[in-house]
Amino acid sequence: MPVNAVVPGGESPVPGRGRVPVDGIVLRMLLGRQLRRLREAAGITPEQAGDKIRGSRSKISRLETGKTTYKIRDVADLLRLYGVTDKQRRAEVLAMARHSNTPEWWRKYSDILPGWFETYLGLEAAASTIRSFEIQFVPALFQTGDYARAVTRLGHKAAPDGEIDDRVAVRLKQQAVLSRPEPPVVWSLIDEGVLRRRVGGPAVMRAQLRHLMEAAAMPHVIFQVVPFGLGAHAGAAGSFTVLRFAERDLPDVVYIEQLTSAVYLEQRSDVEHYLEVMDQLSGGALTPAATVRFMEQAAGETL
Repeated sequence: MPVNAVVPGGESPVPGRGRVPVDGIVLRMLLGRQLRRLREAAGITPEQAGDKIRGSRSKISRLETGKTTYKIRDVADLLRLYGVTDKQRRAEVLAMARHSNTPEWWRKYSDILPGWFETYLGLEAAASTIRSFEIQFVPALFQTGDYARAVTRLGHKAAPDGEIDDRVAVRLKQQAVLSRPEPPVVWSLIDEGVLRRRVGGPAVMRAQLRHLMEAAAMPHVIFQVVPFGLGAHAGAAGSFTVLRFAERDLPDVVYIEQLTSAVYLEQRSDVEHYLEVMDQLSGGALTPAATVRFMEQAAGETL
């Protein structure tokens, strides 16, 4: 459910300054950071805060990192402990807490989606810029239904057809970020092998390449192919995505998906390293115009 929340202290509406719909996961992260700052400003320890809400230090840690849902009574008690007495400010924080518990659209698929991927969906929906390097498959935001089905089958060979249908539905719903009123800038670097690898067979791959060429015409989408001719490069270790946000309270995040889990990196030094790799790859890649020509050629060669 789209929510335009307001952070305490008279700051601007978040997220996206009132323009980008945000899911509960991101709201919980934003609210957690607000609560941490209020606690630290009041000189309250995590143990003292935990005692106030009949919890522990670990519970406060989960609340302040947005890794759990919020009970309105707990948030109200914490605000009182932190000395937040202004009625409007309290109302704003409590409104964020209520909205952060609203189920996201993917909750109906929670039986097949791991928690670490649900977190990514929330972050992706709130991002203002999405930069990725893909070494194996077409970026998820640009997969056709048939291509997504073929990729899903590779990783879930024993899954029943109904589960495959649900997984593909999630992938296609995920792409709604591209058509919202103010979509993120999406800059995807794609290894040449991704476009040469015939996932799903020739017909599926031709249709996928045509879809990429159509997407390349979108003003907020940039594709660059990293050609074999570049040789060994810094991105050889695997695919990764860098998510950037307009909100001051959300740091840039590097997302690295693995077979059964994912890694989220927020340390500035880690993010800067991945951005450096991204810039190196971009400098050696084909230009966006040359990339579209390459896609057209690859589609013609897919027989």
